[in-house]
Amino acid sequence: MERRVLVAIVLCFLVLYLWQALFVPPLEQPPAGSVATVPSTGATSPAVSVPAAPPPAVEASGRSASALISETSEREVRLETPRVVAVFTNRGARLKGWTLKSHRERDGQPVQLVVQAPEGAQPLPFSLATDDEGITATVNSALYAVVDGVEPDTQARPPSVAFEYTDTAGLHVRKVFTLDPSSYTVDFRVSLTQGDSPIASRIMWGPGLGDADAASGRSAVKPGGLYSASGDVTRVAAADSATTPASPMDFDYAGIEDQYFTALALKPGAARIAYQPVSIPPTAGTEEPSRDLMAYSIETPKAAEGLTFYVGPKEFETLAAIDRNLVRAINFGVFSVIVVPLLRSLNWIEGYVGNYGWAIVVLTAIINIVLFPLNHKSVVSMRKMQQIQPEAKAIQERYAKLKATDPARQKMNQELMALYRERGVNPASGCVPILLTIPVFLAFYSLLTTAIELRGAPFVGWIQDLSASDPYYVMPVLVGLSQLWQQWLTPASGMDPTQQKMMMIMPIVLIFVFVATPVGALIYWFVGNVWRVGQQSLTNYLIGPPSIRSIRPPAERRVKRAASGKAESGSPEG
Repeated sequence: MERRVLVAIVLCFLVLYLWQALFVPPLEQPPAGSVATVPSTGATSPAVSVPAAPPPAVEASGRSASALISETSEREVRLETPRVVAVFTNRGARLKGWTLKSHRERDGQPVQLVVQAPEGAQPLPFSLATDDEGITATVNSALYAVVDGVEPDTQARPPSVAFEYTDTAGLHVRKVFTLDPSSYTVDFRVSLTQGDSPIASRIMWGPGLGDADAASGRSAVKPGGLYSASGDVTRVAAADSATTPASPMDFDYAGIEDQYFTALALKPGAARIAYQPVSIPPTAGTEEPSRDLMAYSIETPKAAEGLTFYVGPKEFETLAAIDRNLVRAINFGVFSVIVVPLLRSLNWIEGYVGNYGWAIVVLTAIINIVLFPLNHKSVVSMRKMQQIQPEAKAIQERYAKLKATDPARQKMNQELMALYRERGVNPASGCVPILLTIPVFLAFYSLLTTAIELRGAPFVGWIQDLSASDPYYVMPVLVGLSQLWQQWLTPASGMDPTQQKMMMIMPIVLIFVFVATPVGALIYWFVGNVWRVGQQSLTNYLIGPPSIRSIRPPAERRVKRAASGKAESGSPEG
């Protein structure tokens, strides 16, 4: 029975891995060359196509208005905090770049979360969409005047910039961006009026995010939508983007995500949100694949008084400092209640050892020490089952010719239970300890494949990124060999030769499965295997070699009894 549990664990892992690798549905792609159209979620707001930067001629043909407050040339405004570098363009007063200082791509360059799409392919973040196409084109193509800008090292207040545009038709737009020096947030305020009348608008976040993991498709989590309402978190895949809430909801946060990064509007209140999958074509002259990403728009009255956006990594402590509910943006799966303390423990250990690879080794050892009594009990139970296996098999052979429906087969079960009671063996005692360790295993594996703390974290030698696969396949081979070693030492109770061969082949198969597994997870698996090999050897030493009774076959016993009876009948009587 213990073998079946082990097989079930391995098969569960294979199913999870192969499902992620082979059966995750691809994102829907719009026709080549199309502009992302974000459908409205309200009854009064039709779909609007937002051009990224149309020439001034579009504005003139659409509204026939001259600029009063504007600038004559396009320019960029750069704001910097200890965590991010934000670049804004005065064309449309939009975000052009959002660079994270403390996170790097695999080529060593800082992470850029604004998608660098071809000119005009997609709207930049903080574009605006209205029900009037002419106004929409104007507010996203006009050259705004920079009326206020503050650098963080020249003033005491946070770095901010204000853009303003006014034309002769009475259109007035003012956008103000303020960065938080201690986080990855930006406060955004927008005022859009025609004369004295305010104009309802939707804030657009063009497709993202732009990190290389999402762009290359190596990410285990596909780019998608994410929102939380009443404490419940909902993730929106590309195929489900049309089913986002059609009526206003009181959102805790809403936006988009990929495996390691997210862009969210925080506490937008009663708002409408819409998602749209988009495809970014590859850069001309390169062999890069097209990028399947997600765009979203949000409409909320809070934009006039100030709406905060978080654009950064899914770091547990960083998100928790903003809002405890925000940590649920990290998709730790069904065992998040176990993952969270494990992550906190991993970060705490890393603070002492200074390396996440060694922190994984230490935490794996601690987990196995805690689980030692359960594993020891399981091994002892397996040894007892091994000792009585010949007797149990002899009982089963006596009833082997009976059909499963024959009432006489019930006697077999009765004899087996009597044998278990006589030898003090509980068949379930070997399974239950193993089953109790499965949630811990799945939770730790989820942690090691999801936590951004391991992204780009080096270990030793050739391992320079614990979130990536082993470039030289050393760790997959070590894990497979250690699994084979452990399998060799495990008692083979109740298994026929074919099953034993299959169990010995399984570790070899795992080597090929582990080729694409993050190194951090492989370190955990390898250390755990080595630990269990040592524990198996210690348990075998403590309980001694198995005492297995030799049971003669029934035919041999009958021959012996016949020979004994014949000897008695032929003996002299006096």
